[in-house]
Formats: sequence, structure tokens, C-alpha cells
Amino acid sequence: MSQDVVFDLGGVVFRWEPLVVLQRLFPKQVTDEAVAKQWSGEIFQTFHPDADWALFDLGRIDPEPLAQRIAARTGLAEADLRHLIANIPAHLLPMQGTVDLIHDLKAQGHRLYFLSNMPASYADHLVRENSFFSQFEEGIFSAHVQQIKPLPDIFATAQARWPLRGKPVFIDDVQHNIDAAEQHGWQGIRFETPAQVRAALVGQGYLAG
Repeated sequence: MSQDVVFDLGGVVFRWEPLVVLQRLFPKQVTDEAVAKQWSGEIFQTFHPDADWALFDLGRIDPEPLAQRIAARTGLAEADLRHLIANIPAHLLPMQGTVDLIHDLKAQGHRLYFLSNMPASYADHLVRENSFFSQFEEGIFSAHVQQIKPLPDIFATAQARWPLRGKPVFIDDVQHNIDAAEQHGWQGIRFETPAQVRAALVGQGYLAG
């Protein structure tokens, strides 16, 4: 039976490893994982909906004022923050296991959507560089609607825009996003690896083994 499956993007379809990114972009300043964790916590503030970075995901701030805002709060150099903001898209590389899963679900007749917290410039880059976006019926980037997970309004927007049937399956790597989706009546699968999600979908009868 055909099912609607909704994918998060960062950390699910695309590799998102902020500690690795920080160490690669700033090898002199970020000398080990402990420093990377400190920088990540200060810059991204665990991506809380009230964080500075959330304003970027919401499309409410441009890169330059975002760098200035984070620099003023943390004491990190504006130039370093501008460098980080500009270079993150190049590190958002697709996970082949998830891409294969997307193609297999589509081939078996399921309808696919995406729901992603993503700044507009990053979203444009990802869609432009990855042809597998054609497998999705539709998708929502947070910056385009100025709504963000895990707040309920973005799930309500998805429900209103898409012809979802029953309880769609929602795949995300962040537990509070899964919790929010389930409160909206969706079925959540917490992403750990493509193989783990594939096994869960096979176990639930949505994918052939």
C-alpha cells in the first residue's frame, strides 16, 4: 500500500557533522574535538528555535548580520564566522544510503516529501546540485515559510499544503522534531543510519526486504 514518507534533510539525507566541519575549516583555531564542541555550542546553540542560527534558518537574517550577531555574543572573530557561514553548503554532501532509500521508496510507489530547517541560500544550493530532489512530490524549507521545527506551525503548513493520507512516516535525526511530528499525528522514525531506517521501513511493511 502506498504511503507518504517525509524526510528531514540535514543529518538524514545530507551529512551534517558540525564538529568535523569546524575542525576542517579552522585547523589552527579548532585543534581537537573538545574545542570543536565548544565552538559548536557557542555558534549553533544546539539549534534551539530561539537561537541566532534559527533566525538564519527562518530566513529572518542575512549572513553578514548573523556573523556580527554571533561574534558579539561569543567573542569569535566575524571573519571566521563569515567563512563558516559561506562554506557550510559545500560540506552538506548526500548520504548514498539515504539516496538509495529515496529511490527505492519512490520505485515502490510511495509519495515522498521533505521538511527541513534550512537557510534559503543553502536550500537553493542543495536543490541545484542534487538531481534526486526530483523524487520528491513537494518539500518545505523553513526559510521559505518562516516557520521552523519543532514548532507546530510548520507541521500544520505541511499538512495544509500536501495531500497527506492517514499517518505519514516522518524521518528525522532530532528527537524533539520526532516528538513534534508525533503530536501532529505522524509516525516518527528517529534516524541513526540509512540501514537502520531501511530496516524500520521493512519491518513496518513499507519497503520490500
